[in-house]
Amino acid sequence: MSAQYEVRGRTAVVALDFPPVNGIGSALRKELHALFSRAIADEAVRAVVITGTHKAFSAGADVKEFGTEAATQSPRLAELITAFEESPKPVIAAISGVCMGGGLELALGAHYRVARSDARIALPEVKLGLMPGAGGTQRLPRAIGVQRALEVIVSGESFPAAHFRDTGLFTVVTDKDPVAVAVDLAETAVASGQSHPRLRDVHVSDHGAAEAVRAAREKVAATARGLPAPAQCVEAVAWCLDVPFDTALQKEREAFAGLMRSPEARALRHAFAAERAVGKVEGVPEDCALRPVRRAGVVGAGTMGSGIVMALLNAGLSVVLVETSQAALDRGRTTIAGNYEASVKRGKLSPEQVVERMAKLTTTLDFASLAEVDLVIEAVFEDLAVKEGVFRTLDQVCKPGAVLASNTSYLDIDRIAAFTRRPQDVLGLHFFSPAHVMRLLEVVRGARTAPDVLATCMALARTLGKIGVVAGVCDGFIGNRMGFRYTSAAFGLVAAGATPQQVDTALQAFGMAMGPLRMGDLAGLDISWAARKRRAAESGGSPRPVVPDVLCEAGRFGQKTGAGWYRYEKGQREPLHDPETDRLIAQFRATQGITPRAVSDQEIVERCIFALVNEGARILEERIAARASDIDVVYLHGYGFPRHRGGPMLYADMVGLPNVLNVLRRFASEGGADGSWRPAPLLERLAHEGKAFN
Repeated sequence: MSAQYEVRGRTAVVALDFPPVNGIGSALRKELHALFSRAIADEAVRAVVITGTHKAFSAGADVKEFGTEAATQSPRLAELITAFEESPKPVIAAISGVCMGGGLELALGAHYRVARSDARIALPEVKLGLMPGAGGTQRLPRAIGVQRALEVIVSGESFPAAHFRDTGLFTVVTDKDPVAVAVDLAETAVASGQSHPRLRDVHVSDHGAAEAVRAAREKVAATARGLPAPAQCVEAVAWCLDVPFDTALQKEREAFAGLMRSPEARALRHAFAAERAVGKVEGVPEDCALRPVRRAGVVGAGTMGSGIVMALLNAGLSVVLVETSQAALDRGRTTIAGNYEASVKRGKLSPEQVVERMAKLTTTLDFASLAEVDLVIEAVFEDLAVKEGVFRTLDQVCKPGAVLASNTSYLDIDRIAAFTRRPQDVLGLHFFSPAHVMRLLEVVRGARTAPDVLATCMALARTLGKIGVVAGVCDGFIGNRMGFRYTSAAFGLVAAGATPQQVDTALQAFGMAMGPLRMGDLAGLDISWAARKRRAAESGGSPRPVVPDVLCEAGRFGQKTGAGWYRYEKGQREPLHDPETDRLIAQFRATQGITPRAVSDQEIVERCIFALVNEGARILEERIAARASDIDVVYLHGYGFPRHRGGPMLYADMVGLPNVLNVLRRFASEGGADGSWRPAPLLERLAHEGKAFN
């Protein structure tokens, strides 16, 4: 049974009970329709209350049914809503917990609505590249007005029911049991003998509505790049001003179906599912016992270490911050305090919250202060010898069972673990800068990392409000290993004849949050320069010359030196064209015997994005990532890949792997082509078999 039925006095109460959140799939729709019909047919029943559990009235449609026959099986959601509206007996929705998407549309079909004040209300379809498809764009404006309806529908955000206390959305907003209140309301409605109100019959006044629609159109045009759903949501809400209700419902359904078929909706649904799949880790049972993490340590008070400290403090943990000099420790504490002060100025935190968080921070030069921490994260300079000293010390001072983590971006976690007598307790926690803001956390599993250590750190990621993705051990793990190929492709394009501005502009037009060369200036060109030299030294060869080498040799490391690929005015982050960059690029081409040629924007996108895809295929083949969708999550949350394209691996699927394969073969066949352009065996096999990464 996915719903329960009981009669209280003269009122039938139908309670949805389909864990975890009463998703309105085909099974629940059938059950609800049958029980509602039973109540209507029972002459002793004079009213019907529809409710859910205390956690969820309903979170909406079952996303797993999207695109399947089950989604259109009768009774459809629209049929249920019509049955509510046309009921000769009053229908009251009693709402607790989440009431979102199709769940809210269902409630909008009731004659009356009672909600707990803390219930969460939303129409979040736009976040999946869709729009409400069961009357939400027409009934909600009639309940709360056009402007507020636009805010809800176009943002997809949730609001407490109390936010709508003064509107026609709810008959009663209460802190009591909404079912009991609804049953009382049912008796009153029956006794009144009056006809029961329907939102479809409400006339929408155009006072201020046209202006609200115009403003929403302008905002969407400026902010919803590459996303058709927000604009369609605005237009659908506008129909309630001048289109008959039933006609508008038909138009809404057709628009919903069109969006459902769009590549953007496919990408956003993929991202939604991928973010939930990352928590399933091979070799780690779902009921794996976790190690307690109440007190954490951080070694290193630089930019990354300070950000990690803030992430831990923000989650309510006590933190011990260790440095080797008082000056460095003071700088770290000043950075943390300054960041919190900025949050107060922006209204993100109260002064009291900052005081509370800073009170949980202990700063010290004594490693022995880490003796009782449950977890310690090393965030020192990216040098194996430096990390060896830290981990040998941690092995001596930390209690048995403490988790020892390295924030390394590239280095071998297994070599780091070997510096201790407890390799089972060691793993990588690769935060992305700024660590207290960026949502991605690569959780790097070493060869001997214990399952409970991995499970504990995946749970910690959730506690920190981050998305943890498990990666295997290799140079750069998932994100930076792929990023090396991406930026190498960008360097090659500049050497071939493109300008830095053209490369960045083309990739930003594709949807990347920032072009690779601007990103390099932000991160510091000296960091990747050092990594290239380290790789070459480890392989016993010389690094292949690339354009940024001449920039670094000239002391141009990016924003921190005022010049890199671009120049920067003091105190500004806006990248400006620099003739000196042009001169150095020309010098590099001459030294390498390169005659510059015209480079198209299409070539820029293909080389950079397909370089990501090809390396991603190798990562999958080597089991560094468990799923193609895990790679997509890394790039969506750590590298600014456009969400409406779903991630590099899904983008390749949508382009078609045979097409990707043909382009890579063309690049690989060019004279002097780097061996990395050779298509990955997995990509070749999937393309030949007509399969996809996802």
